[in-house]
Amino acid sequence: MTKRVSFRVFLSVLHALFLRELSMRFSSGRMGMFWTFFEPFFQILVFVIIKIVIFGSRENNFDFAVFLAINFTAFNLFKNIVIKSIASFKANKALFLYKQVKPIDTIIARSMVEVFISSIIILIFFSIGFFFNYDIAVKDLTMVTFGFIYLIFFAFSFGLFLAVVNVFIDSVSKLINFFMTALMFSSAVFYTMDILPSNLRDVLFFNPVAHFMEIIHGFYFHSLDDSFVSYDYITVWTLSLLYFGLWLYSKLEKRIISS
Repeated sequence: MTKRVSFRVFLSVLHALFLRELSMRFSSGRMGMFWTFFEPFFQILVFVIIKIVIFGSRENNFDFAVFLAINFTAFNLFKNIVIKSIASFKANKALFLYKQVKPIDTIIARSMVEVFISSIIILIFFSIGFFFNYDIAVKDLTMVTFGFIYLIFFAFSFGLFLAVVNVFIDSVSKLINFFMTALMFSSAVFYTMDILPSNLRDVLFFNPVAHFMEIIHGFYFHSLDDSFVSYDYITVWTLSLLYFGLWLYSKLEKRIISS
């Protein structure tokens, strides 16, 4: 009975935190909401223009605009979960006075908000693609969904680990935006790994995010596949980050609350 009551309390706390985070995300008014949904469209527009200027209007084996839409949505989901997680403890410090609210709950709630917003963006992209007759057909929806869920799990693990570290090392939050920019250019967001020289590809595949991106667009487009993906590699990364994140959190939870 106690466990059941505790779980219901956890769900109630999570629901309240979710609504609070969602409200704060759009607290800057209409422009805040507009930019949240406009940013991925702006990114796609910029890279489509760059492709046309540098490579011309040469056709790919897939719709390049749809390729960018699915990739930027996935990468932004990962990036936002990690960045929001890092700041979650300090941003919600006042709430830790309530025994029911645990620091890790704020990371879960922020991750849920990012998943919710990304889901809306995906629906918008599909609606636009359908209206303008883009090729939005999915080769394997199950595996694309699996890729997104696995990426969310990885992002949560990475965000939890960095959030705990950031409580004691402030430079983590200051460096993360630069790190994410560099990561985007090495994560197969606006290109596929098969077009790269093998020596460069081998280096970039040390980046686990590139594997997730290859899963997502590899199973989305009929002309692509996941032949370069190492599922063992991303599993080791994900479980290691989750283990060390939870271990550090369990050891330092009281210090996180009092810091």
